[in-house]
This record gives sequence, C-alpha cells and structure tokens, in this order.
Amino acid sequence: MSQTFDWDAVRDSLPLLLQGFRVTLLATVLGTLVAAVLGLAIAVAGRAPSRWVSVPVKTVMEFVRATPLLVQLVGAAAVFTSVEPLTIGIVVLGIHYATYTSEVYRAGIDGVPKGQWEACRALSLPPRRTWQAVILPQAVRNVLPALGNYAISMFKETPFLAVITVQEMVFEARKYGTDHFAYTEVFTLAGLIFLVASYPTSLLMRKLEKRLGH
Repeated sequence: MSQTFDWDAVRDSLPLLLQGFRVTLLATVLGTLVAAVLGLAIAVAGRAPSRWVSVPVKTVMEFVRATPLLVQLVGAAAVFTSVEPLTIGIVVLGIHYATYTSEVYRAGIDGVPKGQWEACRALSLPPRRTWQAVILPQAVRNVLPALGNYAISMFKETPFLAVITVQEMVFEARKYGTDHFAYTEVFTLAGLIFLVASYPTSLLMRKLEKRLGH
C-alpha cells in the first residue's frame, strides 16, 4: 500500500527545521572563522625554520586529518563534559577543517612569486612586515574560492553535530520524524533547505574563482 506525502507534516515541521538551521548556520560561520584563522597559523608555523616548531605542527595536523570527524566530536564531548555541545562542535569543526585550509594557504603562499620574497629581503623588511604587507595579502586573495568551498563542505557536515546532542537542523528533523512518524517529509524538507542554502554559494565561489583566475 503506497504512502502519500504528508504536506501537513512539512508545514508543521518547517519552524522547527528553521530553528535548527540557525544553529547549523551559526556552527558553520564560527567554525569557518576558526578554520580560516587556525589554518593560516598552521601554514605559517609549518614553514618555520625550527624543526621544534614545524615537526610537531605537521604531526598534529596529520593526526587530525587521519581520524574521522565523527570520532573527534564524540571524543571531545567525552573529555570536555562541562562544555556546551555547540561550543565543542564549533571548535572541533574548526580544528578539523583548519588542517585542510592550512594546505590551501600553503599552496597560496608557495604561489607568491619568488621575486616578491627577494624584493622584501633587498629592502631589509623584517619578517613580520614581509608576511603582513606582501606575502599574505597575495596568498589569501588567491585561495579565497578554495576556502569558500571548504566552508560549504563544513556546512554539509554539520549534521554530525547531532551525535553530541547539538540541536541543529538534522537533529530537529529526526526528532520530529520520531515523534510524528514523518521521516520522509522532514528529511526531504531538510535536504531542500541544505540545497537552497549551499547551491547558490557554490555558484558564487565558482564565479569568484573565474574572476580571480583572470
């Protein structure tokens, strides 16, 4: 016997999903900020002349990249029991993606022409001034589309936060589906919200990439 699509469930669950979407969006924005800042710090530290700095940084980065995000979330929640789950989720997302954005920054830094480095040395610019005024502005500009793509990926992985009881959109969808036996309707609606939010952003990143490529 076929089951009809319950449009009433869609209407009733929409406010709850939008409430969860705000949490999803908050986790994505703050997690992206953490990943962007920490990733840049990792990229710069990885180029440090001292192996006492570069080797531990690279080791931790490889460890984080080699373990699943889900395991990191559950492990962090088990250790930091007194911290709000949303805070844990934001920090873990940020650290996880920082290991990938650091590689993006590294590529951007390596893409700065060698003449720029040589000019800074010829002008006797201190290292801090060289990085702030010359290298990083060029490197960051070139990698903005890639950073945006990682932000979209993070947005689509926020449902993992439900395992540590963060009440994001998929958490709300599952809860409503369990209470009203309307899984098809609420998860379809949640998927559409994800699509509407991420697809235009993806198109914007492609347009930005083409513009920066010229």
